[in-house]
Amino acid sequence: MILKKAFSYLWPLTKKIKSDFSGELEVTWLNGKKVLDTKNANYSYGALHQILDLALQKTQADRGGHTLVLGLGGGSVLQLLRKKFNFYGKITAVELDSKVIEIAKKEFNIQQYQPLAVICEDAEKFVKQNDQKFDTVIVDLFIDIHVPEQFYQVEFWQDLARLLQPKATVIFNAGIGENQQVKINQLQQKIKSTISFEKIEHVKGTNTLLLGNKI
Repeated sequence: MILKKAFSYLWPLTKKIKSDFSGELEVTWLNGKKVLDTKNANYSYGALHQILDLALQKTQADRGGHTLVLGLGGGSVLQLLRKKFNFYGKITAVELDSKVIEIAKKEFNIQQYQPLAVICEDAEKFVKQNDQKFDTVIVDLFIDIHVPEQFYQVEFWQDLARLLQPKATVIFNAGIGENQQVKINQLQQKIKSTISFEKIEHVKGTNTLLLGNKI
């Protein structure tokens, strides 16, 4: 482990893993740390880590409340919540891809971030069928560089709003580039009576964030 870490400063060391949902996943030692990537996007511990870091800096989330993470990736958001922002309440993480969960456990040791429940399920199904209440929700649902269409639909957000405590904090990593801006703007307007979002564009030059609270 130490030798691999040292070599990673000289050249990246990559392990490739096939996924039915995400294509080829890559776990790479790069400059002394591991990152998780798809063919076109960072899933954890790289640019995405920095984007979610910025989002958490700009919110006033309840650190002792129950946090829901929709889209686990390698679990770098768990590291941010526990180690940088001192969240100490329970975290429930929902991830569709069993291979990603396996990687998060074996390569990134997410078990250290207890109390933690990891659920292998589609996020749309989870919010529709669940009845738990959450104080913070982080929605980071990408397949490679795309947010699946259902997560721009009002129905998904109405189902999610039902799970939110009063004044709950909501973070939505809403898309990459300019192509999704019409959908994002429409969603922001349609749910403004339930969740009040502020839009931040060009985060790290690429991503759009919606940061808000349940009304």
